Amino acid sequence: MLVGGFAAGVATRVARPAEAASEDVRIADLDWVDARRDRRVPARLYWPPPAAPAGPIPLIVFSHGLGQSRMGYSYLGRHWAANGYASLHVQHVGSDGSVWAGNPFEILDRVKVAADEREAIARAADVSFALDRILDRNSAFAAFLDPARIIAAGHSYGANTTLLLGGARVVREGRTLDRRDPRVKAGIVISAPPFYGERDLHAVLAAVAMPTFHVTATEDVIALPGRRSPVQDRLDVYEAVGTMRKALAVFQGGSHSIFTDRPLTGGARLNPQVKQATAEGALAFLELAFRGDSSPLASWSETWRPILAVAPTPYPVAASSRPPSRRDRPRS
Repeated sequence: MLVGGFAAGVATRVARPAEAASEDVRIADLDWVDARRDRRVPARLYWPPPAAPAGPIPLIVFSHGLGQSRMGYSYLGRHWAANGYASLHVQHVGSDGSVWAGNPFEILDRVKVAADEREAIARAADVSFALDRILDRNSAFAAFLDPARIIAAGHSYGANTTLLLGGARVVREGRTLDRRDPRVKAGIVISAPPFYGERDLHAVLAAVAMPTFHVTATEDVIALPGRRSPVQDRLDVYEAVGTMRKALAVFQGGSHSIFTDRPLTGGARLNPQVKQATAEGALAFLELAFRGDSSPLASWSETWRPILAVAPTPYPVAASSRPPSRRDRPRS
């Protein structure tokens, strides 16, 4: 059994170079249904290879952009899994590839429905449901995952989903819509759009307290039917996030879709560089977020400086304030 094979391979591991390990990343497609909401929640899981370093596995839950699916952003899933992280890519059926299917004259209407705040809330619920399932004690994976290191990540619309899970709030008719999931301890925010229709971005994002790594590019313009968002919106989101435990990386050039699996957007040379740098940068930031170690992020900035318009500045972390991980705890 595929899932059983995953579980069997976790107990004994030998370290290997990431390049070799990436060939052995294991993948499983999970087809869940949230009966309470009568909503399908498909997902694709990238699992570390058998020879990855031993220890509880941190989990990144990834939320795709508008019109994408669980099949996308595979370069992130493969890289993260090759480096010892499980990467669960959730598909949001109300805003996935079905947006582009059907009558082309009705695309504008489909985009409007997919971008509605009810779907935005449903997407966050999808991720929380996926966490419920994979962390359930009956799951084949739960025993090998580290609940102290659960990370939400997402691109574009998925970046908004990540921020909702981290505490972003909107108020409607005097009622606060809050989808924060306390299991999520950090966020990877790639090309975040504004919260459309919200006038006070600081009020929406002030409650986001988890460490967040923000990634964008100088040509990161969103141009969808009925919606356009300049690069400045990405920077405004970064500034408005309430936590001081955050960092910003801005690539020189690029595009909004350079962060998808598309191979040529942003330029044939720059595209693979940005993808590799984004995948590596996220993990470097997580070393800062969970271990208080800023050296991987500083080294990353130096390595990728030729394509960075803005290099992230690691925030200061007092040794006593480091969030504990299961690996840091003494064994009985």
